[in-house]
Amino acid sequence: MEYSQDDYLMISGIQHFKFCRRQWALIHIEQQWAENEHTVVGELMHKKAHDPYLTEKRKDIIIARALPVSSKRMGVSGECDIVEFRKCAEGIHLHGHRGMFSVYPVEYKKGKPKLMEEDRLQLAAQAMCLEEMFSTEVPEGAIFYGETRRREIVEITSELRTEVEKMFQEMHQYYARHYTPKVKYSKSCNACSLKDLCLPKLGKAVSVATYIDKMLKEESE
Repeated sequence: MEYSQDDYLMISGIQHFKFCRRQWALIHIEQQWAENEHTVVGELMHKKAHDPYLTEKRKDIIIARALPVSSKRMGVSGECDIVEFRKCAEGIHLHGHRGMFSVYPVEYKKGKPKLMEEDRLQLAAQAMCLEEMFSTEVPEGAIFYGETRRREIVEITSELRTEVEKMFQEMHQYYARHYTPKVKYSKSCNACSLKDLCLPKLGKAVSVATYIDKMLKEESE
């Protein structure tokens, strides 16, 4: 099955979807968004990585910034922060350049490596798009974290690929139905920029009256 471009979803949405399916739906289906300190720092990092005036070539590595990528098979599109085309014995041809090159995506993230897999899933999705576009294999990529100032190497495993495909299929199903999942409150809700729009605690309350009564008690304590 191949999707038409009108049905493409954003690759970056897989990170929201892994973190919270409701958050993804609020952003990508209901078009709601709110900034907090986490989203602002992340945006500044991506602006630097995507700056078209910061071109660079290191010996046998050609660096492409903000490279548009897509997959007809998965029905997604987006941009890679950085793609390094590394000269090698076997790989792909690049127009205007001699030799062969391997393809190596690098994603920029604020903070430090996460326990959850949302960052690695996004990188894997980018790698899978690059494979489809360039008819090559992308077995590895990296995530650069702003807090540690170092790259974390990520092997694009069969497990990551399988989860990426399953999640995009589920996202397409939700999007086609315009379905926003119900809230599932957890401690991670406190760091979400959409908590004031989502009202996760209200979703767990027995009733609005119970929720308001609880909030008033907390304020008086």
